[in-house]
Amino acid sequence: MTLAPSPPASFERSDWSSAFRNVGQELEAFVEPVSGTIPAELAGTLYRNGPGRLERGGVWMHHPFDGDGMITALRFEGGKAHLRNRFVRTEGFEAEEKAGQLLYRGVFGTQKPGGLLANAFDLRLKNIANTHVVRLGDQLLALWEASSPHALDPETLETRGLTLLDGVLAPGEAFSAHPRFDPGHHGDARMVTFGVKAGPTSTVRLMEFDAAGALVADQRRRFKGFAFLHDFAITPHWAVFLQNAVAFNPLPFVFGQKGAAQCLSSKPGQKGQFWLVPRSGEGEPRLIEAPEGFVFHHLNAFEDAATGELVVDSIFYADFPSIGPDVDFRQVDFQSLPEGQLKRCRIDLATGAVHTELLEPRCCEFAMVNPNRQGLEARYAWMAVTERERGNDPLQVIEKLDLTTGERWLWSAAPRGFVTEPVMVPRPGATAEDQPAEDDGWVLVLIWNGARGASDLVILNAHDLSEQAVIPLPLAIPYGLHGSWAAA
Repeated sequence: MTLAPSPPASFERSDWSSAFRNVGQELEAFVEPVSGTIPAELAGTLYRNGPGRLERGGVWMHHPFDGDGMITALRFEGGKAHLRNRFVRTEGFEAEEKAGQLLYRGVFGTQKPGGLLANAFDLRLKNIANTHVVRLGDQLLALWEASSPHALDPETLETRGLTLLDGVLAPGEAFSAHPRFDPGHHGDARMVTFGVKAGPTSTVRLMEFDAAGALVADQRRRFKGFAFLHDFAITPHWAVFLQNAVAFNPLPFVFGQKGAAQCLSSKPGQKGQFWLVPRSGEGEPRLIEAPEGFVFHHLNAFEDAATGELVVDSIFYADFPSIGPDVDFRQVDFQSLPEGQLKRCRIDLATGAVHTELLEPRCCEFAMVNPNRQGLEARYAWMAVTERERGNDPLQVIEKLDLTTGERWLWSAAPRGFVTEPVMVPRPGATAEDQPAEDDGWVLVLIWNGARGASDLVILNAHDLSEQAVIPLPLAIPYGLHGSWAAA
């Protein structure tokens, strides 16, 4: 059987790459839809984090993930929307602003001016606070997983400074940029997160906080091997980690030739391992062989009461996707990068057997379920996908996937628009007698509009992905990483 060739790409590289720029302003303004209306019931704030400074002193970052973090907040109330953006005033940001040049190396390969002599043996890492932003108690936390969070004012976005969360963290201790929010499996809602101290033997610290920000559970577990963990998943009883089969050779980093993340490499032919940590803190973790592939992000996990299996949905790559030291990220060949595909792993806890099923062959990333179904079986997922059904391209489409039937709904920003991580917001005000459908709510997504050279906020109906409103923003926001919703 001969497969038909993939259709041509649906984008112009210049439109896609035009998002990689420095943000030159911090502003606040009321913004209005150019089409549709903002739902009156939508009340709260969409927070987004991502690199906003990609060049200093004429030197561009080797990889956008090395850029300084900038928070964008869109506050909704009474059918109106208010925009505010602020850089996170980290110590490194302030020092480089004053100096007008790069003073630190980047984890993803950015080097200071001066060549090898200036970079060799400089192992300092600048906390760039650029990966995620979440609300915890009365603080907004800007997260970067290699060090401590920065606390911000949730209203003004003013940087309050590094926080050790009332003594929970040691200075410089790693704190994940990918927490999970338990909607109340054990009574009250919790933020569940982790930190990793990596080495030949790695320590994973699992922490759980109540809604006010108090630590309510804390445990440390040790595992053999160098741990590379960006994300994890939770169920009522388990914290689920997938340790990828990777090797880390620090010598090129030490000698100033590569960034630390560029020193990671996959182990061909070797499989990863699921680390299943009991959230109760009782008993030993379960170690179970995982399928081949590399995982950055998980969609969700749940415990199947009918079969007794632990089910984990994750986005798998055939290999670790990376950009080499001599490649300009704006000129990257997408077809040379592995595709991310959503797969379901059913783990038999009695035997350790794992059955894998492909849920979405289309290249995808940044998937989420209704937050009220976090850790439970969910019917629907929302994610960013490519316009083409096969092959790797920039993400231009939002997809809703029925995880039971496989039915799909698509909203496309192509040919000149590019999507980021969608955030699903359930419709508020439900009572026990009037539970809404799982897909009753909205999907909020920041779009890079190549035609305008600026960003738009699009509000979609979560049920059928019909457009509710398109709001052009007076701001050019580079592609970001993660964001969250805080209800009013």
